[in-house]
Amino acid sequence: MSKYLKDLMTDDLKGKLDGVSDALVVNVIGMEANANVELRRALREKNMHLMVVKNSLARRATEGTTLAAAFEGASGTSAVVWGGEDVVSLAKEVVRLAKEDSYAPFATKGGVMDGEKLSAEDVEAVSKWPSREEQLSLLMGQILGPGATLSAQLLGPGKQLASQVKQKSEEE
Repeated sequence: MSKYLKDLMTDDLKGKLDGVSDALVVNVIGMEANANVELRRALREKNMHLMVVKNSLARRATEGTTLAAAFEGASGTSAVVWGGEDVVSLAKEVVRLAKEDSYAPFATKGGVMDGEKLSAEDVEAVSKWPSREEQLSLLMGQILGPGATLSAQLLGPGKQLASQVKQKSEEE
C-alpha cells in the first residue's frame, strides 16, 4: 500500500472518529456476512457504529487523541465500536451481543474510556454499571428524598389536628 493511500485512509479514519472519546475494540473476523449485517443493523438501531480497521492505520489516526490507548499493543485486524448514549450503554450492548450465538466469533478485545485503556474484563465490568438514566434517577431520588420526608413530617401533625377538629365539629 502506498504512503499516499495510507494517508488518505488515515485522514478518513480521523474524520470518522473526530469527537469520539470512548470506544470499544471488538473482534468480528470469521463472522458470516449475514450475521455481520444483522450485527451492524442492531448497533445502528441504538445509534452505535462499527468499523473494521487495520491496527497500524488506527494507531496513526488516533495518535495524540484519547482513543490512542485502545490500539496500544493490538494485533491482527480489529473493529471499533462507538456511539450510543454513553460508554456504559455501549458496553452493555456489545457484551449482550457477544453472548448471542448468532454472532459467534464476535467478542470484545478491550477499549478506551476517558483516555484509559480497558481490557476485555474491564468492558464486562463496565457493562454492569448503571446507565446514565439509572444514575440520574438514583440521584433525583437522593435529592428529593429528604424534602419528601421533611414535607411529610411537617404536614403530618397538621393533618392530625385538622382531623381531630373535624371529628369534634361533627359530634355537635
